[in-house]
Amino acid sequence: MTTRKILITSALPYANGPIHLGHLLEYIQTDIWSRFQKARGHECYYVCADDAHGTPIMLKAQQLGLTPEQMIAQTAIEHQADFKDFLIGFDNYHSTHSEENREFASEIYQKLDAGGYIKRRSISQLFDPEKQMFLPDRFVKGDCPKCGALDQNGDSCDVCGATYSPTELKNPKSVVSGATPVLKDSEHYFFDLPAFEEMLQQWTRGGALQSEMSNKLQEWFKDGLQQWDISRDAPYFGFEIPGAPGKYFYVWLDAPIGYLASFKNYCDKAGVDFSAFWQKDSTAEVYHFIGKDIIYFHSLFWPAMLDGAGYRKPTSVFAHGFVTVNGAKMSKSKGTFIKARTYLEQLNPEYLRYYFASKLTSGIVDLDLNLEDFSQKVNADLVGKVVNIASRCASFIAKKFDGKLSAELVEPELYAEFINQGEVIATAFEEREYARAIRDIMALADKANQYIDAKAPWVLAKDETKQQETHDVCSMGINLFRVLMHYLKPVLPAMAAEVEAFLQVELRWDSYSAPLVNHHINSFKPLMQRVDPVKVAAMVAASTENLKPTTAVVEKVEAAKPAASAIEPVAETINIDDFAKLDLRIARIVSAEHVEGADKLLRLQLDLGNETRQVFAGIKAAYQPEQLVGRLTVMVANLAPRKMKFGMSEGMVMAAGPGGSEIFLLSPDDGATPGMRVK
Repeated sequence: MTTRKILITSALPYANGPIHLGHLLEYIQTDIWSRFQKARGHECYYVCADDAHGTPIMLKAQQLGLTPEQMIAQTAIEHQADFKDFLIGFDNYHSTHSEENREFASEIYQKLDAGGYIKRRSISQLFDPEKQMFLPDRFVKGDCPKCGALDQNGDSCDVCGATYSPTELKNPKSVVSGATPVLKDSEHYFFDLPAFEEMLQQWTRGGALQSEMSNKLQEWFKDGLQQWDISRDAPYFGFEIPGAPGKYFYVWLDAPIGYLASFKNYCDKAGVDFSAFWQKDSTAEVYHFIGKDIIYFHSLFWPAMLDGAGYRKPTSVFAHGFVTVNGAKMSKSKGTFIKARTYLEQLNPEYLRYYFASKLTSGIVDLDLNLEDFSQKVNADLVGKVVNIASRCASFIAKKFDGKLSAELVEPELYAEFINQGEVIATAFEEREYARAIRDIMALADKANQYIDAKAPWVLAKDETKQQETHDVCSMGINLFRVLMHYLKPVLPAMAAEVEAFLQVELRWDSYSAPLVNHHINSFKPLMQRVDPVKVAAMVAASTENLKPTTAVVEKVEAAKPAASAIEPVAETINIDDFAKLDLRIARIVSAEHVEGADKLLRLQLDLGNETRQVFAGIKAAYQPEQLVGRLTVMVANLAPRKMKFGMSEGMVMAAGPGGSEIFLLSPDDGATPGMRVK
């Protein structure tokens, strides 16, 4: 087998928050692939770094009373501890706020500029007069210029899906200070992406990308590539553009350059030839693992920057989907927005590594972490099948045969069947079809258990005339177990290390085909405990924000009930399961307005604590819009959005009363917090 030179990267986690299970999908996927390539004997390196620049980091550091440098240094420690404990085996972990990255960013920019690929022109931007800073898109909110929805982001509307410039927003407000921004001109620097259109057309269709990615990118070509703004004005935490005082590289320019910087940092320490991987005619392979939300940056901007600066382009960019938990987007209120550290405080990291591997394919599809399925799969596969093989056989080897395996393999055909699956499983790992590899491995585990069940060594051991058969059957079981653990080693490195200590042999790809005969093994120790549902529940509880309503809220809801004479007849009864489906939340009304052309409706913007929803409520007869701002109400938060002719309604407001002018909501001063769940 020819030895390959392989460089692998994962997307750089942003240095303003903790690692969570959504992040870990990518790092586990990448780590398995890296460990597999190394096991196959290739020269393989896996590098990453913290993405440490940008306005959000600058502002969060200010809020914490820290310098950006202090904050990112603290975050780096936390990130690396989480990765280490999840057994992510980086060869190097660095930061984009490094001298290597500064040098590469400056060099690439200057080469692009010399090649005529940097354009300069003045643009008008929204400027915060209080904070004296230009506002990035996401730091402006206002009314959608297309549908009029309130409190929308500066670049797109969550209600109608429109995209636009922040300068098009109606009633814009600075997210930083709340001030009304003003328009101000500034010279900006642009990367001439359209100049690379022909190259990018060929590269994106040439096999470097998954077909879903390649097809999606054609939309950009169809609409026409645009020049890319790569500069930001001071104040900004990042690298100053050479020869342009007060101008800084936009974070997305130097973030992917962090791949080069981290690898260069490693090469300088380890004596590896950096240029052999990144020069234009390199025969080495470079792979980026990313989420589907950053495809454009990695598949258009990044290869064009590399090409324009004289570097090689990636061999492939592999995108994956998002993580959902129990079939829905990760939620703080439901306890399913789970931080890496919260998971680690309760559960074995290899449970998650295995579960993700059992679901991952080469496609760009979302992966659901169903917590019940998670427990059942780990318990059934790893404990009930794989570890069970060793536990059923090892005690007989230790007690009856002094820890020594038999002198020959009595079922060579069965063993050969396990070995012959090696290249099939290797192909699945190589193609990132981990779910297929796991299915094949577990099919073998089933065969091993069926063999042991059929031979029943616990029965044989009671017959003094069948001691050799007992020895042979148990030795066969241990050998089959060893092959399975060899295949699982990239997924379960910690358990594999324990198995190596137990078997007193390294699980190596170049030697696993030869069985262990006349070989001493150590006493068996439990390799993996079953998933404890109590600990799963504790993890969810520790991830759940306190959303119980205060007594005052409940009392005021009760007080809002009308007199008995006004109560309408009770509708058809429902059972408790129907009621349990309702997700009732406290929401604060942040704005209210009349709906043109509607006799009964008011358009409300409701604050649920971590998101804002638009709801159309038929309460116009009872309230003037100005009476509602600041008040609390209860809403049905999990009602499917409904498209109305006036816009999208994203829930339902709950109120009591006979109707007309007698409709009662909660008051503004009951001490409740938006987002609290009403039970």
